[in-house]
Parts: sequence; C-alpha cells; structure tokens
Amino acid sequence: MHSHLRLLLVAASACGASLWAQPGTSAHLLVLSKQDHTIAIIDPTTFKVLGKAPVGDDPYEVAASADGRTAYVSNYGFGRFHTITVIDLVKQKQKKVIDLTPLKGPHGLTFVDGELWFTAEVNKCIGRYDPRSGKVDWVLGIGQNRTHMLYVFPGGKRIVTTNVNSGTVSILDFEEAKGGPPQRGAGAAGGSPSQEPPPGFPRGAILPQGGDWNETVVPVGTRDEGFDVSPDGKEAWVANAGDGTVSVVDLAAKRVKATLDVGVKSANRLKFTPDGKHVLVSMLGRGDVVVIDAASHQVVKRIPIGHGAAGIQMQADGARAYVACTPDNSVAVIDLKTLAVVGRIEAGGSPDGLAWAAGQ
Repeated sequence: MHSHLRLLLVAASACGASLWAQPGTSAHLLVLSKQDHTIAIIDPTTFKVLGKAPVGDDPYEVAASADGRTAYVSNYGFGRFHTITVIDLVKQKQKKVIDLTPLKGPHGLTFVDGELWFTAEVNKCIGRYDPRSGKVDWVLGIGQNRTHMLYVFPGGKRIVTTNVNSGTVSILDFEEAKGGPPQRGAGAAGGSPSQEPPPGFPRGAILPQGGDWNETVVPVGTRDEGFDVSPDGKEAWVANAGDGTVSVVDLAAKRVKATLDVGVKSANRLKFTPDGKHVLVSMLGRGDVVVIDAASHQVVKRIPIGHGAAGIQMQADGARAYVACTPDNSVAVIDLKTLAVVGRIEAGGSPDGLAWAAGQ
C-alpha cells in the first residue's frame, strides 16, 4: 500500500498533475513562509513538500476553500498592505490578487459557508468576500483597536474577534427584524410568485427584511491575540501576550469566567485539540508550547520546540498538532497522545500561518 502511494506521488510530480485528481486523497497542510513569500503544500504523512506558490509580500494567515482547491493568504504589512492573494492549489500557482482598498491591514482569515471572512485592522472592521461574485459583499465596523483574529460560526450569525491593542474580545450576534427570516424573490424555491425583487437584485435573490448586529465587548488581558472557540461552541479561550494569562470567555453569558495564570507572555496562537480536552499555546519569545487541560485549567506539560513559535494547526483526527517554529525555519510535528515532538517539516524560512486543504 505504501509503495503504491509513493508511485502515485512520483507520477503526479513527473507529469505536473495534482494529487487532488486522485480520489480519496487526504488533506494537505498549508504552510506560509514569511521569508520566502511562498505557500507550501505538505503531505502530512511523509512531511514532504508537494509544491509551492508565490503569495506576495508579508503573508500572515491562510485559509482554504471547503473543497480544498483554493487558498487565500492575507498580505498584512501591519496596516500598509491591502490585498489577499488567491492560490490555485490544484495547479500550484497564484490565481489572482484581491484588492481590498480602502480596507487595509487584512489579517485573520476563515472560510465559512462558501465565503471568505477577514479582519482589516486599520479600518477596525471585519469583512466578507464572495468568491462567486469576486467582490467584498459585506463590512462591519468593530470600533476596537487592531481587530486581529476571528472565528465565524456556521450560518454566519455569530462572530468572535480579538482586538489586540484594546485588550478586548468582540462577540457579534445578528438579530433578525421581527417578521421572520429573509424571503426569496419570485422564481426562487419557496418564494412567493407575487414578490418581485427591487431594482438591483437578481431574480430569485434573497431579499433582506432588516435586522442588526449586536456587539458585546468583553475586556480580557493585555495584548490578546490568538484564541479559539471550544468544539462545543460554549467558550472562547484567549491568549493574552502582554500579561501571560489565558482568559476563558463564557459565550452565552458574554463574560470572562476564569483567568488562568499560565505563564504565556508573548503568546501568539491558541488552539483546542479536536476532542476539546487540551489547549495548546505558542509563544513568539519562548521555546516551548504550553499544554493546558481544558477541564481542570491546569498546565499539564510544556513541550520544547525550539526558540519560539507562531501558527498552530490541529490534525482533524486529533493525532497530531503542527506548530510553526518561526525562528528555527521549521514546523514542529507534535504527537497529541505522547505530547512530544515527533518530526520536523522544512517548508521555507520563517514559517507562520498554517491551514488545512481538504482532500478530494
């Protein structure tokens, strides 16, 4: 079986074909190199680089489309830049560059319900890009400083963001106007034949009936940046780089329920394991990854990984975590059962943002 897989890899490389053409192909790890300005496509079984593509200046975060065929990379520049680079993962080349002007400083990315959601730090807002129309179709002001990372719940009606320089978390909930959900125009499934869309709306479009976004601003620790939402959707855990704590936010009550003094100054990213039992925190200025028990709130281990770390990504089956060791120019592979480093991936200089691209 392994010999057959190796033959497929060699054949695909030789003829310029893509592994996406092979049925049953597993997901691929995507790794951004800030030094090389590239995205690397990694086989998580062999740790081999299957291909690379240019992504423009200062690539920070990456998200993949649901079908795993397209990657989106934010060109950040600490507010100087205003683009998102689109990569065709099948052909392993740059597809286009999205100009977000007048929005600047795109950073956090997530792909939910067929659309790309992003933060724009300079404008203190979040936005949404529709790949089908090729346009930014929605923007919402946050009013907090350095809106950095975000989490969008399925359905797009709840969003959580961290605001680094304000030391806050924003919880955004959409409340529909009285009268029920939006109705479809004439000709759409379930729509009323007598209802015609107004000028500017295509036939069959969803017609907005009103509603509003309600924002709750929750103070946390200083310089909060990396965060994650628990698999059950009930809590947001926020890493505070300034004071080295982790804030546990109750998303129903919209308040901090616990502050964990776990020694994570210079914290960069925080991720739950898929089973929700552990939380991993990386630090830019420390040589270990902190593992916290989600139930007891206690540190269970500090895993030596090098001289500092940034992006964290979890394997969907919960077997491994991948941590970008930026100063060491490698990605550490952590076995989540033994909580030990079991491998290294060389994907380019100064690796940072990580993501998964689904297999076909």
